Amino acid sequence: MAFPTSVNSQITDSVTQANVEVLGDAPALSMGNLFQATSQALGNAAHNATSSQQQTAVTAQAATTMGVTVLYSLDTASTGMATKSILSA
Repeated sequence: MAFPTSVNSQITDSVTQANVEVLGDAPALSMGNLFQATSQALGNAAHNATSSQQQTAVTAQAATTMGVTVLYSLDTASTGMATKSILSA
């Protein structure tokens, strides 16, 4: 015992042990929180990348569909214009 007190030494030893346990657990708890936050951030980044790829694929498919539609309609439009010029003459 370091100095005499009116509190039972078993009580002070118990409180000291509890404080030491809290201080000893703090680094492990801090690292656990860091790992959880990091894994959450990485999970969000992966989800955002996947979502972006899906949206890009949908946009590309729509652009391709419109391009093919234009290509198919060109022949029809030129045939219509030729028919119109023949019939109006």
